Formats: sequence, C-alpha cells, structure tokens
Amino acid sequence: GIMPIAIGFGAGAESRRPMGVAVVGGMLTSTFLTLYVIPVVYVLLDRWFPTRPVLREVPSRTSPAPAPALSL
Repeated sequence: GIMPIAIGFGAGAESRRPMGVAVVGGMLTSTFLTLYVIPVVYVLLDRWFPTRPVLREVPSRTSPAPAPALSL
C-alpha cells in the first residue's frame, strides 16, 4: 500500500516520496530483524549460556509428627 508513495508519481510526489521510502525501509528492516537476526541471537545465547538444572533441596511433603498429648 505504501509503494506508490515511495515510487512517487503524480502531483505532490516530491514531498511525499521521502516518507514513503522511510516507511518501506523500516518495514523491510524490521521484517529482516524479526525473521532472521533475533532467532539467530537466541540460538547463539542458548549455546553460550546453556540452562543448567537448579539443584535445591525440596521440602518434605510429610507433616511432622504431632506433639504428644499431655495427660493430667
């Protein structure tokens, strides 16, 4: 939809062409970054910093023994 403005034919095209070129360039750049650069960065970061399992003590799920009742 923005390509006719970027190509710039017709009346007033000289004033609208820079905006059209900027929008088309931004769309192409953001598409390239989204589809190629960001996934490559994620893969590289995953290779450089692999996730390690966290070793921590898991609390026991059994309740402690109840205290003995006092007899009078």
